[in-house]
Amino acid sequence: MKSSKTQAEAHLVIEYCPGCRWLLRSSWMAQEVLTTFETEIEQVSLRPCKKEAGRFRITLGEQLIWCRKRNGGFPEIKILKQSIRDCIAPQKDLGHSDSKGTG
Repeated sequence: MKSSKTQAEAHLVIEYCPGCRWLLRSSWMAQEVLTTFETEIEQVSLRPCKKEAGRFRITLGEQLIWCRKRNGGFPEIKILKQSIRDCIAPQKDLGHSDSKGTG
């Protein structure tokens, strides 16, 4: 399936606080995203943020997908995958990670 995003927009950045020891969580999320979106995501970057303690943000191109402070914690991987899918491949079936008729 061809992505509707440009290469720059298909660049996911996971920004994390190294002082909080969130590298492992960040790398696991990167692995999950790359496995699920192997043809849609061009690049995933892990970016330690030393300027702001407690920072955990995920961006796709210029779009903020998740912010720990704004969203009140870390995303469940299912929610993260759905958010990314909705941005880059709305028709992609996520299998067991897809939500089933809520509403």
